[in-house]
This record gives sequence, C-alpha cells and structure tokens, in this order.
Amino acid sequence: MSNTAIGERYSRKRANNRLRKASAYLFLICGAIVMAVPFLWMLSTSLKEEGAVFELPPKWIPANFEWSNYLFVLGEANLLHGFMNTMIIIVPTTFIGLFTSALAAYAFARIHFPARNVLFVMLLATMMIPGVVTMIPTFILYKSIGWVDSWLPLMIPGMFGAAAAVFFLRQFFMTIPSELEDAAMMDGLNPIQIFIKIILPLSKPALVAQGIFGFLGGYNDFLGPLIYINSPNKFTLQLVLASFQGFYNAQWTYIMAGSVLALIPTVLLFFFAQRYFVEGITLTGMKG
Repeated sequence: MSNTAIGERYSRKRANNRLRKASAYLFLICGAIVMAVPFLWMLSTSLKEEGAVFELPPKWIPANFEWSNYLFVLGEANLLHGFMNTMIIIVPTTFIGLFTSALAAYAFARIHFPARNVLFVMLLATMMIPGVVTMIPTFILYKSIGWVDSWLPLMIPGMFGAAAAVFFLRQFFMTIPSELEDAAMMDGLNPIQIFIKIILPLSKPALVAQGIFGFLGGYNDFLGPLIYINSPNKFTLQLVLASFQGFYNAQWTYIMAGSVLALIPTVLLFFFAQRYFVEGITLTGMKG
C-alpha cells in the first residue's frame, strides 16, 4: 500500500472520529438543554410578579425581578425548620447506613464464607420487591411498637444499609487489587483493620457517590414522612413544601420560589462532590 493511500485512509479515520465526537457532543448538548429547561422556567417563574406567570407569549426574563417572593416563602412556609428536620433525619442515617453497607459489601467482595454467592443473590432479589408491597406490613409493625409520628421509621431502617448500596460498593471493592490485602495480612492486620485502613481510603469516590445517592433519596423522600409523621413541628422539608402548596395552590410564583430554595442544597452538594461522584460511577463495575 502506497504512502498516499495510507495517508488518505488515516485522514478518513480522523474525519470519522471527529464526526462521531461532534455527534456525541451535539446529542449531549441537546439532552442538557432539554433537562435544564424546566429548572430555568422554575427559576424564571419564581422571580415574576403574580399576574405575569400566564402571559402570552411567555417571557423567560421577567421585566421586574420580584426577590420578595423568596422572602415571603421563607417567612410563611417555615422552610428552615423543615430543612433542619430533614437534616436531622438523613445525615446520621446516610453516614451510618453507608458504613454498614460498606461492611456488607466488603464481606461479599473479599471474604470467602459458605453460601456467599447464594446470600448475595438473595440480597439482590429483595430489590425486585416493590415498596408498595411492604408498605402496609411495615406501617403495622411500626405502629405496634409506637414509632408512628416519630422520625424513627425514617432513620432506623436506613442505618442498616440498603441492597443497592451493597451491590454498588461491592462492585467497586472488587476492582481494588488483592495484593494490597495480602501485604496487609503479612504485616499482621486483621480483616477489620484492612477494611478501615486500606479499603475505605481507596474507595472514597464510590463512597461519596453512594453517599450522594443516599442523601438525595432521603432529602427528596415525600411518601415516608407523609405516612409516619403527623405533627407539623416534625415535618420534613418536602412535607412543608406540600403544605405550603396546599395553602397557596394558585400562586405559582411562591410555589416555584419554595421549590428553588429546596433545590439549592442538592445543587451545592453535587457541585462540591462532582469529581468524586463521576469517578465513583466510572470506576464501579469495571470488574465483574
């Protein structure tokens, strides 16, 4: 094959690669725009005057920015109290549940014991059971032990981990070279010490990613608090927003302002933990 033919083939290959990359970027940009439009509209609506919401044609940039909408929501909806209640519930639950899930994942990934694979499959099988199936039995259980109208049903079960978290962390632990554990055993470390001093520090991306999943799951949970909490002073942020919407069901500027305020903590969390989150998702599952 002549040099000219080789050069033409290389040029076509480079052109095809550029075309594929350009197509991928175009697809991602279109997807990002589609996902961002509802949030931008929510932000725009939260800054409008009450009568400007239904203007035709709709205006993305309000003529006057009504920052007083946010002050009104903060004063009327008691969002800060609901936010603090939510943090009291999900922060200890997320950290303790993440640790117990990591312990179980380490056992399934590194420790050989009888029927390990069978137990792991049984654990994964619990993910196939819809939550509505266990909703009534668990409510009856918690009511019988006096946990209704308290935060305990929202905290205690999550502290024992979750099947999805165990599966996610197990997949990441299996990517860690076993030679590190062998060297640690030769230095006299037991499995718990290996887990704490070697596995956990090397698994920071996966732990952060799973921690974000757990935090967002608890932060956005509406059905659980709705079922178990009756006292207004114990309402989580989602219940506070729902109650506020019930009082101001036609005033969309206030409702959108409250939604924007509720969205800020999750945006900040992902912004500061984005690097670890992407790394954890990328590396998990590289090994079977």
